[in-house]
Amino acid sequence: MRQAEKHAVVAGKVFDGAAVADNAAVVIEGARILAVVPRDVLPANMPRYVLPADAWLVPGFIDVQVNGGGDVLFNDEPTVDGIRAITAAHRRFGTTALLPTLITDAPETMLRALAAVEALADKEPAILGIHLEGPFLSPQRPGVHAVRHIRTPSNTDLALLTASRRLATVATLAPECVPAGFIRALAAAGVRVCLGHSMASYDDTRAAMAEGLAGFTHLFNAMPALASRDPGPIAAALESESAWFGMIADGLHVHPATLRLALRGRARPILVTDAMPPVGGRRMGFKLYGEDITVQDGRCTRKDGTLAGSALDMASALRNCVRLLDVPLETALRFVSTNPAEFLGLGHWLGRLAPGYRADMVAIDPAAVEVLDTWVAGAGSRD
Repeated sequence: MRQAEKHAVVAGKVFDGAAVADNAAVVIEGARILAVVPRDVLPANMPRYVLPADAWLVPGFIDVQVNGGGDVLFNDEPTVDGIRAITAAHRRFGTTALLPTLITDAPETMLRALAAVEALADKEPAILGIHLEGPFLSPQRPGVHAVRHIRTPSNTDLALLTASRRLATVATLAPECVPAGFIRALAAAGVRVCLGHSMASYDDTRAAMAEGLAGFTHLFNAMPALASRDPGPIAAALESESAWFGMIADGLHVHPATLRLALRGRARPILVTDAMPPVGGRRMGFKLYGEDITVQDGRCTRKDGTLAGSALDMASALRNCVRLLDVPLETALRFVSTNPAEFLGLGHWLGRLAPGYRADMVAIDPAAVEVLDTWVAGAGSRD
């Protein structure tokens, strides 16, 4: 069927982001959802795609931290073609929208990455913006980031990050390593500021949140541990109803028991992959900053054992959230759709199946928690 033609996708269960409807249909015209209705009220002559009897139709998955995929690393190929290859690799795992993520690199690489993402505005609906993870990080908590590229932001950097853009910008930084007022200026310009790779204290973090810090990148990793007399950024995050935190639910970055405790806090969780080139690719190893990264048993590591992103896809993250973290499927689905959309300020048109929303959808097998099909802006993977 033609994408612009009014048609319906029918499922035994439709999860709209809040509730499950039985034997329902999502009516689509062009890129938008017109209605979610009982299947038996569809006009007899309306074209329709009927999912397998046990399948669920759910909002598309949104990943705000994607370093690579399809054997492409964004840092190495900060181009339109590189982004498209990454996007295509992740779509098969239910990711219908994402933020290409540039980890700490040279200023010219940042400029190329920003330009490539901006060039795809209005051309590639799966690209919602860019995530700049660094370079304004703590050299004491670099993780796999190249210390030689970590730096303090300049006025030029501030102007670059606050320039008007058509797509979203997320910036991960260490609050204790940026000038006074930097976070406030970014937040005022609409940048979603996250804490990550930081040595910030609890008080540092609270002060940053008062200036507009909104999120926490891969909570628990590359930041001070929660301690009895030194609560640090983890406590500041989990006690705040307005905070968002990323979870890499691969069973490697953070122990499942720790994430289960985090989910009892007041902050709002978002599942992310922190994915590297092997996701959706053919090669199990890759290079980062010229160093070999090996992938074994799902773990991406540098020679010294440092974790270098993940080999996690979003379908597996969702499955792990259900099976390792004991999260109900409907709740876990919000962690990959509604929550990231709201974090990015896009919750009024993305992350739900409702009239007026973009028709980003995923068909899943709820028992296996596996992806069966995807739609981006109304276009199915078979179109």
